[in-house]
Amino acid sequence: MRVLIAWADDSSPNLGVRALEQGSVALLRRVWPAAEFTAMNYGSRPAQIPWGSDRSLLAERALGRLGMMRWLAQFDLMWDTRSGDSCSDIYGLPRHVTMSLVHEFAAQAGAAVALAPQTIGPFRTARGRLLARRSLRRSRFVFARDSRSADAAARLGRRPDAITSDLAFALPQPAGGEAHDVLLNVSGLLWGDDAHGDASRYRATIRSVIDGLLADGRSVTLLPHVLDSAKADNDVPVSRALAEAYGGRVGLRIPAGLEDARAAIAGAQLVIGARMHACLNALSTGTPAVAMAYSRKFAPLMAALGWPHVVQLHAEDVAATVLARSREQGLAADAAAARERGRRMLEPVAERLAER
Repeated sequence: MRVLIAWADDSSPNLGVRALEQGSVALLRRVWPAAEFTAMNYGSRPAQIPWGSDRSLLAERALGRLGMMRWLAQFDLMWDTRSGDSCSDIYGLPRHVTMSLVHEFAAQAGAAVALAPQTIGPFRTARGRLLARRSLRRSRFVFARDSRSADAAARLGRRPDAITSDLAFALPQPAGGEAHDVLLNVSGLLWGDDAHGDASRYRATIRSVIDGLLADGRSVTLLPHVLDSAKADNDVPVSRALAEAYGGRVGLRIPAGLEDARAAIAGAQLVIGARMHACLNALSTGTPAVAMAYSRKFAPLMAALGWPHVVQLHAEDVAATVLARSREQGLAADAAAARERGRRMLEPVAERLAER
């Protein structure tokens, strides 16, 4: 069994993308213990697939100079993660087009194609909906990680095979690392760009959350979840700048990789973050997390886990609400229950794949 894991790998600076790759391998090995895995993603592109533009992909499909179709044909299954949330056009139509074309060509090459557990939608453009409808119809399996995604898929003509949870819940429980009180993940995506909300408001909110935690006597450590890279939206520069601005009153913990981050998270009392996978890595280890949601992908996924601690960044008094959630009693027991619920919710995926 040869499996191509698409749009997730173990070298991405985004630890959420690494969680998708490692979680995929862990889950799929339950079905096919001897499977061979190949991962591809931005930053680890196979030479045979020229996804620099839709034109380059279409030209390769027509002319076959690089051997794209032969390369795709070697796989029994293309496990299309779409980086967890990119079966949508909210991150730009070019990204959606690229992923949809590769999905289509894999199906044409004879591979079974599955949309791995992920968010589906929203779609703001007619072309975005058209591409998604085609991908859904060409998929042997479709797995949605929340009910709103399942509804979005159904409206496009393909009801998912199962509503599951995030692939982070397939990862093994890490040994707890060094003890931390509050780990705060500050998103570089939201810090300097208004594409997903008012960046100045987000910056003020983060400072208010830090000030409030310190006033409560909590120990705060900043935890980047997208590691340093040439991309502007990584979390490291803003975390370093904030640590410096607070003059030693907050700590900084830059993880070496996913395992290191999960170990640190498992040793924390609480995680607060606007990177959804920072919060999912927390809940999947049994650590409570207060999610600061910038898109509709957060709330339905967390609600399915029985986890209500999601604060919408467009709401009023965000910092005050986050701080109120951080003070609630019983969070640890509720997080442990969410972890077990997330693990159970992935079981139908393996069951359906075993029917293949």
